Amino acid sequence: MEQIGHLIGGRRIGGTSGRVSEVFDPSTGKAIAEVALASSSEIAAAVADARAAQPAWGATNPQRRARILMRFVDLLQRDMEKLATALSREHGKTIIDAKGDITRGLEVAEFAIGAPHHLKGEFTDGAGPGIDLYSMRQPLGVVAGITPFNFPAMIPMWKFCPAIAAGNAFILKPSERAPTVPLMLAELMLEAGLPKGILNVVNGDKEAVDAILDHRDIAAIGFVGSTPIAEYIYARGCAAGKRVQAFGGAKNHMVIMPDADMDQTVDALIGAGYGAAGERCMAISVAVPVGQATADRLVKALAPKVESLRVGPYTAGSDVDYGPLVTRAAKERVLSLIESGIRQGADLVVDGRGFKLQGYEDGFFIGPNLFDHVTPAMDIYKQEIFGPVLSVVRAKTYDDAVDLIEKNEYGNGTAIFTRDGDAARDFASRINVGMVGVNLPIPVPLAYYTFGGWKRSSFGDLNQHGPDAFRFYTKTKTVTARWPSGIRSGADFAIPTMR
Repeated sequence: MEQIGHLIGGRRIGGTSGRVSEVFDPSTGKAIAEVALASSSEIAAAVADARAAQPAWGATNPQRRARILMRFVDLLQRDMEKLATALSREHGKTIIDAKGDITRGLEVAEFAIGAPHHLKGEFTDGAGPGIDLYSMRQPLGVVAGITPFNFPAMIPMWKFCPAIAAGNAFILKPSERAPTVPLMLAELMLEAGLPKGILNVVNGDKEAVDAILDHRDIAAIGFVGSTPIAEYIYARGCAAGKRVQAFGGAKNHMVIMPDADMDQTVDALIGAGYGAAGERCMAISVAVPVGQATADRLVKALAPKVESLRVGPYTAGSDVDYGPLVTRAAKERVLSLIESGIRQGADLVVDGRGFKLQGYEDGFFIGPNLFDHVTPAMDIYKQEIFGPVLSVVRAKTYDDAVDLIEKNEYGNGTAIFTRDGDAARDFASRINVGMVGVNLPIPVPLAYYTFGGWKRSSFGDLNQHGPDAFRFYTKTKTVTARWPSGIRSGADFAIPTMR
């Protein structure tokens, strides 16, 4: 069985803790590798290498740092097939979806190539008598990212590309469920010319996470995962004096107005609700049709398309719409939530619980499920299911639909489908959610805007990628300078002013 270790100081090394975790092929249910779980001493070794390498890297001018990212982007494109296959094998998502995962990370790398511009400070000539005032952005030092299984390429790149472009050294702790691609990305960065020690990948579980949170030489931490863990990381990291951004769970609603194009709406819901087996923080998991007639039309149009979804292994290529869940435990949890929905009175219009695939009986597959007449009191509404389950919550009026979303504890993403510009504009303005789509089901901003939710979907003041990434991974220094020109005014004991 393959043994997966860490990448520290520019080279692959085995684990020394003696603890390992199995990595599965979700399509077959079979273990394909063992990944080492780092101890606090291995985290300390990675931080020591990063700390030693960072000063020279931080002193390297931004344009030269950006050139390494340029080469990295070229290498990503060269190895796209290899990366996508490795990603699909451990996660289960289709090859085309895996390529999308990589590409959305690549786009942030392209944005980070603009570091010379993003790191520019401000300058005021003659702010006072003989006084100039200017600011500069400087790296924090050693920073870290703790990233999830569902986007093992995209989210690590969202973290380390801007951090490294800003002059920091980076410690990446990816999910132990999908460890291969993050290591491959780090090796591509080395091939692109990144100095050893600037990007270290340390696999692990809670012990590694706690070691990162507690290490005094790590200045900032970015996290993506569930809300309970996001809250834990934010609280413990902040208590240790670190800058922290922690992104948690979601319950994304899509409002369907009576005037919506129903064909467009149904296609959007199918892709956004069932793509990647629903294992996306931006998945639409709740459809909110406004009015009984709209709801009836929606469910009638949805049901046959949901029933016809093709489920299978990534090796089937374009013949598959989505693949398995990532682990057996994830599958069992989703099935348990489906059972709870039935017990609590929801109408299971499409039942995917009995799905079986010949030759893949031990895989972690679940067929597509569609619930109607779901209420906010049900567990399938309250919890983030993270599986191929779409719930229809019927709203009598537009205001009822808005109120439903406003009362939900999460605020990651939402969407409205309508032909009415006034309704769309009102929705985008009023709704208390961080990312909004108008006739677009998954409103993930492009790399030059920021990504982040509101309410209990996000903890911290700054978002991911876009301009916020450079703000998060740098600190601002402001310099007030006077060059003497023969002026002698004696000591001044009043607080300085520019008058």
